[in-house]
Amino acid sequence: MINKKSISNKKFEIAVIGLGYVGLPLAIEFSKKYKVIGFDIKQKRIQELSDSFDVTSEVSTRKLKLAKYLKYTDNVNEIKDCTIYIIAIPTPINSQNKPNLKPLKNASKLIGKVLKKNDIVIYESTVFPGATEEICVPILERNSGLKYNKEFFCGYSPERINPGDKKHKITSIKKVTSGSNKQTAIKVDKLYRNIITAGTHLAPSIKVAEAAKIIENTQRDVNIALINEFTKIFNKLKIDTNSVLEAAETKWNFLSFKPGLVGGHCIGVDPYYLAHKAKQIGLNPKMIISGRETNDSMSSFVVKRVIEAMSKKSIRSKNANILIMGLTFKENCPDIRNTKIIDLIRGFENLHMKVDVYDPLANKDEVFEEYKLRLIDHPIRNKYDTILIAVNHNKFRQMQFNNLLKFCKKKNVIYDLKNTFPKSHAVIKL
Repeated sequence: MINKKSISNKKFEIAVIGLGYVGLPLAIEFSKKYKVIGFDIKQKRIQELSDSFDVTSEVSTRKLKLAKYLKYTDNVNEIKDCTIYIIAIPTPINSQNKPNLKPLKNASKLIGKVLKKNDIVIYESTVFPGATEEICVPILERNSGLKYNKEFFCGYSPERINPGDKKHKITSIKKVTSGSNKQTAIKVDKLYRNIITAGTHLAPSIKVAEAAKIIENTQRDVNIALINEFTKIFNKLKIDTNSVLEAAETKWNFLSFKPGLVGGHCIGVDPYYLAHKAKQIGLNPKMIISGRETNDSMSSFVVKRVIEAMSKKSIRSKNANILIMGLTFKENCPDIRNTKIIDLIRGFENLHMKVDVYDPLANKDEVFEEYKLRLIDHPIRNKYDTILIAVNHNKFRQMQFNNLLKFCKKKNVIYDLKNTFPKSHAVIKL
């Protein structure tokens, strides 16, 4: 329950910059203890949230309505009286797999224009070690006219949200915190401790906190790459990868990772940030780059396997109809950022196959805006030579296999990329 009196007595307000998968849940939780202004440059997003609707499905309508001490705006003048600014802006990569820091720089510039003496700016965006103080701080200084660690201060607390995960929510995930000096670090840590029930870990510096975050996803990426490499080997040896993993997992210290496409805004991106910084300081991060290359190659590997399976059944790939079930980068989540399913689609289209994509969770307008792709409303009966199950949505898992077959021609290939259906069914698995 919100204590109205304690909130009204607070001397400061928090501004959360960026109201996506990270920023919105954060703003909601802080608004239970403080007066919070959520800022986003997208007018449509502000209007949706004002109407208690979250297109990301991370926050329910009920929770949005209960957040009485949270205000939404796209007007920078409305956040100028805040004293704590939390920046939760995406940090994507460009077409050359290099860090695209433009959104983060723009956000820093915006905050710099309203920054006042003794204000604290906390970054949550995933970056390479040193980015906050080497790139963001100078922008804050230039646009505010204030001196870092004398007239304003910074913190870094990396986001650890897992989109679509209904069990591990923001308050139940331990938070790493840091500050630009000892006093600020303590303030930042106390701030997050007020909302994070799982507790906090105070890192000794901003650089350490940045590095801790970026190696979390890099480690996962490298491990998945190893499993993907195993998969390619076992495919040549005509051994079922999942059967191998099930056997290996019987040992207590075997690390359980699954093969597949590695996309999304974190695992498929963060290693490139660390590799970029490593190259800047004269190092060649061979393992990181090799892992990324292996994982990025999986789309073409899957396309090749599908075509081989079609050939064995005498199904011509040219002008064949294929249904791809799922577009989001992970199951039970509407997030389409950096989804590797797009690489599959383009791969099949380059082979002159006719591709239908069905995903009931993805927003059709966002998909078209981002990828110029039109999703179908529903699969068509008796149309498809091949069905590829690309994302393990609950809706797909609950589908009866016989109902899936209704969409196929008599002679067909079903490729189950995510082990949605049991082994007993006549499907090809990764």
